Amino acid sequence: MTGEYILSIVVSALFGGAIGLEREYRSKEAGFRTHFLVGLGSGLFMVLSLHGFDDFVGIQGIQRDPSRIAAQVVSGIGFIGAGTIIFQKNVVKGLTTAAGLWVTSAIGMTAGAGMYLLAAVATALVLLCLEGSNLIHHKVFHENYEGGAPEENEGQKNTKRSEA
Repeated sequence: MTGEYILSIVVSALFGGAIGLEREYRSKEAGFRTHFLVGLGSGLFMVLSLHGFDDFVGIQGIQRDPSRIAAQVVSGIGFIGAGTIIFQKNVVKGLTTAAGLWVTSAIGMTAGAGMYLLAAVATALVLLCLEGSNLIHHKVFHENYEGGAPEENEGQKNTKRSEA
């Protein structure tokens, strides 16, 4: 079983790292290392939650609930995600980073539970969302901003060109 556990955490880390590469490429606050570690940690906690207490099964008075550790991972990643959100000058920044860490944790837990296909599809959907929204922003909204794309005007008001 140790080989299966190792596979679970490796897959968790690699899927998290894949999301992190996209975020790093976009120069976001949390990049490859952060997402890799969130995926790895979530996968490891899930393996621990599911199998780490097998020696206690059957002992009278001891009940095992694999969802207990998993539930605490969700709380913990919420705390980390909250630290990435910044509100300054009436602009919220870091919300996508926080959501990315949250979903990376869920993907890590999914892979940690051995549901590799589901974790792979979720990873692909995250990357499709992040890259797809970036493509749409640059193709569709690019002309609506003076001086270029929205990122170039970050922190400024939306200055649409007049149609007059």
